[in-house]
Amino acid sequence: MSDKVETAYGAEQIQVLDGLEHIRKRPGMYISSTDEKGLHHLVSEVVDNSIDEALAGYCTRVDVTINADGSCTVVDNGRGIPTAIHPKEGISTVEVVFTKVNAGGKFGGDSGYKVSSGLHGVGVKAVNALSEWLEVEVSQNGHIYKQVYNRGVPQRPLAIIGDTDKTGTKVTFFPDDEIFETIVFKYETLKIRLKELAFLNKGLSITLTDKREGKERTDSFCYEGGIRELVEELNKGQETLFETPLYFEAQEGTTVCEIALQYNESYNEVIYSYANNVNTIDGGTHVEGLKLALTKIINDAGRKLNILKESDKLTGEDVREGITAVVSVKLENAQFESQTKDKLNNSFIRPFVNKAVADKFGEYLEEHPSEARELVLRCITAQKARDAARNARELTRRKGVLESTTLPGKLADCSDRRPELCEIYIVEGDSAGGTAKQGRDRRFQAILPLRGKILNVEKVRLNRALENAEIKAMITAFGCGILDDFDESKLRYDRIISMTDADVDGAHIRILLLTFLFRYMRPLIEHGHVYSAKPPLYKATVKGKSEDVYLYSEEEKTLFDAANNNKVEYQRYKGLGEMSTEQLWETTMNPATRTLIKVSMADAMEADKMFTLLMGESPALRRKFIEENATLVTDLDI
Repeated sequence: MSDKVETAYGAEQIQVLDGLEHIRKRPGMYISSTDEKGLHHLVSEVVDNSIDEALAGYCTRVDVTINADGSCTVVDNGRGIPTAIHPKEGISTVEVVFTKVNAGGKFGGDSGYKVSSGLHGVGVKAVNALSEWLEVEVSQNGHIYKQVYNRGVPQRPLAIIGDTDKTGTKVTFFPDDEIFETIVFKYETLKIRLKELAFLNKGLSITLTDKREGKERTDSFCYEGGIRELVEELNKGQETLFETPLYFEAQEGTTVCEIALQYNESYNEVIYSYANNVNTIDGGTHVEGLKLALTKIINDAGRKLNILKESDKLTGEDVREGITAVVSVKLENAQFESQTKDKLNNSFIRPFVNKAVADKFGEYLEEHPSEARELVLRCITAQKARDAARNARELTRRKGVLESTTLPGKLADCSDRRPELCEIYIVEGDSAGGTAKQGRDRRFQAILPLRGKILNVEKVRLNRALENAEIKAMITAFGCGILDDFDESKLRYDRIISMTDADVDGAHIRILLLTFLFRYMRPLIEHGHVYSAKPPLYKATVKGKSEDVYLYSEEEKTLFDAANNNKVEYQRYKGLGEMSTEQLWETTMNPATRTLIKVSMADAMEADKMFTLLMGESPALRRKFIEENATLVTDLDI
């Protein structure tokens, strides 16, 4: 047993932190992190209060503005936070809401909200505590009330500053740079979440505006079709079974479920789920109810149409191939598996959603026998293909690809066997592979060269993918398996790094690789194991100076050229193989000097749409995307 550390331990050592002081001391407990993700979570917390007003039926519009000074304003036309003196606290209810932890209108019973994404009464308190300053204005009772806070501390009591015939709440806050790693809001990050909220709350108008100099823009979202329009967007460019997405809604008391679904020609299952507007990325009881109903209804339809025998049975995987579905439930006292709300746990939701889908979808298939027949036949085809894929997987496993300890011959492995310290570079071609093998640190860096472009897994089933030599080599090298066989604990490298040439072919190979990882090993992306290397575009040699400078973009080259009076000789790197081993190590592989770009799953829905667009079956949509975004490309070799 180790020696005891002699320190005082008595009543005086027990710290008692007031609510907001505790939030400032431990911000990660309330907003998950103090990085870019945590920063944008502040906006979500304020917007969620406005959305709760919409769920209660009192708000039709939410406006979010990134102001010229970098602060953020959220305005709604709801009822406004109550302004009267709180009977227990003796201060305005507005001040209670913004300063007293565990105070709020979202605790069930006779509270102000029956349905809410907030559970713990902390949301706007955390925003207040973690902001350098915050101002709240409430329009109510014919007056405009205002209160100002500095780092969570009220500067004066709530006061009337004007008159109005409107109602609503306006919150403006400036994030505290003492807390956050960055206080610069990203427009696109906010846009993705606000657009998602507009889909989930049909008829609600949400506007995002950026007033920062040089960044001025605005977007407005309002979807009368709600999640039906979301499924349409997700399936854009796909050939679909139903001309428009099917939409079902059911209500029992205060519990509501909405389901929209449509089948397409892909081999992917895409189901997005929400509970009280929270994206439950790990599903839960609402998704279980949907899946159970789909399996039963499609099997029943197959037997009624005499396509399936009584002894035949389609599995859940068979009936969900090619589906795009969104299930959204709104309920009182939502129970989630964890504070991050990734999975819904309320048990009564399973039979509720199951019955809604069984009744509505079953009725649709009975009334549309031709669509029902085509759907069942598709599912039977999927079953046969799945059997072939299963056989291919078993054959591959017997041959040792999925579980073998025999690594591919072209893999130059590292000597360290501790995965948390190791990384593997996926390199384009034997030439670059040879340079990388010579330039690497053999202790912790492995090199796997790929020959040409790997198979586009977006267009093929598993059995075809497992026949591809490059895909088999990656599966074996990574060691963690794929799809249902995936086991992250067996991953042999903490970092998987795509290192391709800085040209069109290199970008294409990188997209093919990411498509494979996204479809077959998605947790690697979700858990931060996948990176892209950033090799330089130019080596700059200044006349009279001995040291070369590496430049990574055309913008860097322009600035460097201007700073050195055009007395520079440039070498444009067309490929990694053109670099010496020392140059490749110094610029792209040395952890002390390289730049790695982490591939994140910040928005799985956008990623899914982009992979389908870039790698799917619609050249027309690809062409349109290229035409619309061509002006954004600066580092492209023609």
